Amino acid sequence: MEGREFLASLGAGGLAGMCVDLTLFPLDTIKTRLQSQQGFYNAGGFRGIYAGVPSAALGSFPNAALFFVTYDCTKSVLGLCVSTKQAPIVHMIAASLGEVAACLIRVPSEVVKQRAQAYPSLGTYKVFLDTIRQEGILGFYRGYGSTVKREAVWSWKQNRAVDSWQAAVCGAFAGASAAAVTTPLDLAKTRIMLAKTGTTTASGKVLPVLKNIWETQGISGLFSGIVPRVTWISFGGFLFLGTYDKMHKLLL
Repeated sequence: MEGREFLASLGAGGLAGMCVDLTLFPLDTIKTRLQSQQGFYNAGGFRGIYAGVPSAALGSFPNAALFFVTYDCTKSVLGLCVSTKQAPIVHMIAASLGEVAACLIRVPSEVVKQRAQAYPSLGTYKVFLDTIRQEGILGFYRGYGSTVKREAVWSWKQNRAVDSWQAAVCGAFAGASAAAVTTPLDLAKTRIMLAKTGTTTASGKVLPVLKNIWETQGISGLFSGIVPRVTWISFGGFLFLGTYDKMHKLLL
């Protein structure tokens, strides 16, 4: 990848990520509170709907930029080695590697953001300090595995060899279907990040968490927060891919 294209991917990815995260933040807060173990209203209900937004704002640009830089670099390298018929596989591998890299930034930001959303009286800064004191640096990476699993499935829809408006529409439809399918993984991720230190859930094992939810809440429990999640990612996919394509072309 040339230096100019690298910088275009970096800038366009970062701006697209910030656009989505900050515009649709209230929906994300509602989804987190619906998925929290304490229940929607005990987690704050509709109060403090922007709790945790500083964490999202700080992590959004570098997270999205790292994803697209890794995605485009991987795609450029692998694209030289395979035929055009294998292009979808290249996109899937590139997107998955992009998510693994981006989660190095996304997960710490997500941990602080979700805890601030579920406990709005604490505030972002206090959540950050409490996590450092009680769990150390590793506390910010609780739920890394479950986040990567969730994002890897969602990221497979990335394929941008179309116009900006087409990318936006495709992003919306693909995002909606992927969001619905991955809701149980997103729920497990939320429960793991919000769990008290030392509990079984805090250990980060996805299957035991899902099994417990299945046994106590049934199938509906596994899809807690599906409506705001699908809505958020549908609009998010539209904004994200459309903004990325437009900004990438402008920067080039």
